[in-house]
Order: sequence, then C-alpha cells, then structure tokens
Amino acid sequence: MGQQTSMGTIIARRLLWLPVLLILISLTVFLFGTYGPGDPVLVRLGNKANPEAVARLREEMGLNRPLHEQYLRYLGHVLQGDFGESYKYQGVAVTDLIAPRLWVSFQLGLAATIIVFAVGIPLGVITAALQGRVWDRMIVSLALIPESIPVFVFIPILYFIFVRQLKWFPASGWDGLFSPSAVLPLIVLSIGGIASVLRQVRTNTLEVLHHDFVRTARAKGLPRQTVLFRHVLRNSLLPTWTLVGFVIASLPAGSIIVEGLMGIPGIGELAWSAIFQRDYPVIMAITLLGATLYVVGNLIVDIGYPLVDPRIRY
Repeated sequence: MGQQTSMGTIIARRLLWLPVLLILISLTVFLFGTYGPGDPVLVRLGNKANPEAVARLREEMGLNRPLHEQYLRYLGHVLQGDFGESYKYQGVAVTDLIAPRLWVSFQLGLAATIIVFAVGIPLGVITAALQGRVWDRMIVSLALIPESIPVFVFIPILYFIFVRQLKWFPASGWDGLFSPSAVLPLIVLSIGGIASVLRQVRTNTLEVLHHDFVRTARAKGLPRQTVLFRHVLRNSLLPTWTLVGFVIASLPAGSIIVEGLMGIPGIGELAWSAIFQRDYPVIMAITLLGATLYVVGNLIVDIGYPLVDPRIRY
C-alpha cells in the first residue's frame, strides 16, 4: 500500500508540473515563430504587396498588438485546439492539415517501433549468449553497417536495388500500412533503431549473465532458453525501457527526411514543406505537439519503471 501511495504522489507531482512545462514550451515556440526570419504578412501577401494591404492584414492578424497580448491570444486558441490558419494554404486551418497526416505518421512510426523492439531485443539476447563467436560478430556487424550509412545515402541504395533493379516496390507514395509502398519506409525507419536496441540489450545482458541468480538458475538445470528469456531478459530491459519515452515522442512526428524524400504524406513531409515555405503556424503546431508528447512519454516511462523491474520502489 505504501508503494501505491508513493507512486501516486510521484504521478501527482508530474501532472502538476505538466501544465507549467507545456506553458514554457508554448512560450518558446511562440517566440521562435514570432521572431523567426521572414515577415508573416509578407509570407502571405508576397514582397510586392502594397503598404495598405500589409497594414490591413497585420491588423487582422493582431501582429501590431503588444507581445504579451499576442501570446495570450495564441495560448487561448491552442487550448481550444485552434493553431490558426496556414500561411501557405490560406483559409485552411492548421488542424485540418495535420489531422490526416498525423494518422499516417502514427501508423508508420508505430509499425517501425514494433519492428525495432521485436527484432532488436531477441537479437541482443542471442548475441550476448553467443559472445565472441562467429554468429555474434556477424549479427552485430550486419546491424551496424546500415546504421552507419546516412539516411540520404541509404535511401538511394534501397531505391536502386528494390525499385529500379528488382521492381518490387513503388518509388514513392502511400497506399496504407499493409501495402508495398510501406516496406521501404519501414526498413529505413527501423534499421537504425534495431542496431541501437541490439547494442543496449546485448550490453545489459552480458552484465546480468554474471549475476549469482543466473548461476543458480543454471545449477538447477533450467533450459538455456528459459534462463535467457525468463530470468536474464527481464533484468536487462530496464535501461531499454528508457527509450520508450523518445519513441512515444517520435510516433506522430515521423521523419522529416524519410517522409520528404520518399513522398509519404505524413507530418514529417508537412514539416519539410512548411520549413521551406516559412509556414510558421504549421511549424509551431508540429513543434508543440512533439514537445508535449516528449513530456508525456517521459511520464509514462517513470510510471512504468516498477512494472519493468519490481525491485524499484519510489
């Protein structure tokens, strides 16, 4: 009961700090959007707009008001789910632009995350059990080689092999998560994560293998697979659990480079376009969304620590 009460206290403190952190994040995002390069009015009207139209639009957008009034107005709209209108697509709400793309990036990110942990964790345990052997070096090397190649180099290599030569997959576009168009993006998004999880699980597993309870389990005659995946794995997953916070934050954000280069209509592709078009309302909304999910993800990680390792007590 004491553990439950203390855990509830920790959660309550995190939740009390959450609005404060989000306000600070929103203020930072607002200042970057306000003082970023380029006049929002000229972005919408063009550099050749007449002064009367510029002054009128500036009045309509409230840009001639004091900074604190502009921020409070922006914060009030955000709390209502209103991130304003896009500069590039005039008359279109930012939420209408983000909502359908958010679902695409979420599907892609969630599938990549499942692949990363479903492949990386078993490979980490297996390579630790085979430490120093040929299979250990081979698996680790094969995982590290793609990770060391930059994304903008790795993507053309995949395109050349699977699109141009073998003609297995389309060059770009998105027809759904279970279509051939999702295969190459999933490979690009998951290959680096698999290597990271593999290395971390392998390192942690090698440390746990030298603990007394592992030697005791082996002395009892338990099968090797049971010792590895029931006793060793659970005790080596705690550091890997920390990565979950970063994963949650990245789920809807997608990848600007991957989605931009591979023509996937997700949040990353929208952010890529908004940066070059100086579409600040879109940039601010995506940044605020990512920061919020990062904070929430870390809260989930803190809550989940005792579930991953019951030895932890708050």
